[in-house]
Amino acid sequence: MFKRKQIQPTTEASSRIAYILYGLQNSGKSNDTIKSVNKALTFLARNCDLNQPKEVLNFIAKHNVTKGTKQSYCYAYGKYCKQNNIKTKIPFYQPEPKPIKLPTKEKLLIFITNASKRLSTKLTLSMETGLRPIEIHNLKVKDIDLEQKLIYPTTAKHGAPRPPLKISNQLKEMLTPYTTNKTQNQIVFPQTTAQYGKNFRHLRNRLAKKLKDQTLKSIRLYDFRHYFCTRKLIDLPTYNVMQLMGHKRLETTQRYMHYIELIEKDYISAEANTKQEARQLIDQNYEYVLTTPDGTMLFKKRK
Repeated sequence: MFKRKQIQPTTEASSRIAYILYGLQNSGKSNDTIKSVNKALTFLARNCDLNQPKEVLNFIAKHNVTKGTKQSYCYAYGKYCKQNNIKTKIPFYQPEPKPIKLPTKEKLLIFITNASKRLSTKLTLSMETGLRPIEIHNLKVKDIDLEQKLIYPTTAKHGAPRPPLKISNQLKEMLTPYTTNKTQNQIVFPQTTAQYGKNFRHLRNRLAKKLKDQTLKSIRLYDFRHYFCTRKLIDLPTYNVMQLMGHKRLETTQRYMHYIELIEKDYISAEANTKQEARQLIDQNYEYVLTTPDGTMLFKKRK
């Protein structure tokens, strides 16, 4: 492991970091982004001279962290270099794809039924619409049409535009108190995503201990979104689900295809590797779904 003695950032470095954060705030960056940049630059300043790009980039390259964390460091340091006219090529670290975990509907409902009203509403919203945590906290009153039971989300993470998302009567009732007596441009849930995550983890740890079920600790907020995606893939073509999820690439949505058998459904699936196998499945009333990157053809039909 690459180690070195940490030092306190100089007054000059701290001032420059503060100026960058001020600029991010003025440009409309989210609080989460500002906090992430502050954390990354402060950490780098404790280990390197920020004005020496070779030293900084060498430290990042050798630091024993994930590629996702290295990319966060590079993103933050890129902001520092741009602000201070430091000319250097910032590397890009492709984050390792995280495995998709798919808890059962019963496990997700444990969280929803044991959460506070506000937290329960957010979790239900993610489970029914696939909204990311930040998208939930970006929702304004004007984005929710309770009469038509539709959500008009603003896609985060530079995702593709999304169509209106349908919600249940139950979720409509749950959302009503958070939209009543507010102006159209008011935020529905005026809380940070960081606090949302903290509240969820507190609930998760409490339930794992109360129910003596340690598997609950492996469930993440994004798993509610994963569940939505997988359920939709059972009934809709992959391209339509890609639009609902706000994915830019079809391959991102296709990652979920191998998980549809892990949830309750009215379908069975099958694979084909040759034209002959595909014809046999079609003769058995299987419906073609997609071809995976390795050339496997996936089919489905109702039980």
